[in-house]
Amino acid sequence: MKVCGITDIGRHRRDNQDSFAFRELDGGWALLVVCDGMGGAQAGSVASSVAEEALAGGIPEDPGLWEQTLAEACREANGAVYRLSLEKREYEGMGTTLVAALARSGWACLVHVGDSRAYILGNNAIRQATVDHSFVQMLVDRGEITADEARVHPQKNLITRALGVDRQVECDVTRLELGEGSRLLLCSDGLTNVLEDGAILDLSGREGEPESFCRALVDLTLERGAPDNVTVVLAQL
Repeated sequence: MKVCGITDIGRHRRDNQDSFAFRELDGGWALLVVCDGMGGAQAGSVASSVAEEALAGGIPEDPGLWEQTLAEACREANGAVYRLSLEKREYEGMGTTLVAALARSGWACLVHVGDSRAYILGNNAIRQATVDHSFVQMLVDRGEITADEARVHPQKNLITRALGVDRQVECDVTRLELGEGSRLLLCSDGLTNVLEDGAILDLSGREGEPESFCRALVDLTLERGAPDNVTVVLAQL
């Protein structure tokens, strides 16, 4: 397995409020994390970095029970951000999205809160493996708008769950079976608000090396304006 990641401030932001991590663990495991912070001044970047460090630090070298390990680490990360938000006035109300994965050959387990996403790429197909916790996704689920309409909706950035905003958080945990040679892509919405699934899949087909694929995703996002920070983390299974 190969893992890599990259982040960029984008074309219009003054600071990067995304944080990410990836590392290889014992037993052929890999950990991947992407967080996209929110809050005034530097609070968003603080929230995302605290959450990323807390979650990554809560994963043992031998993860054991996948779902339980990720859910507990997510709750610890939520608590770390929430407690800090109470300590300083400038951090009040800060929060962050989170998507993280434990992966190894053939399998992965995901945890997520918010609208940062995970995708599975393989066999000339792309599949979104997470469901956004967002206002527009709620409208899509109700049948009030289409997925295409959601992409351009004026409230597309309004999320319904975030890490660190409340004392407790509900996280979604999903186990996935992955085919040999699949790619597991985690990303912030700075990527998906600019690149449609077809563009991501096309780049995956053209870029064989994980590092070059990650770089190509960010470069194309920058070419298309990159109004937000953009972060991608990839596991090549």
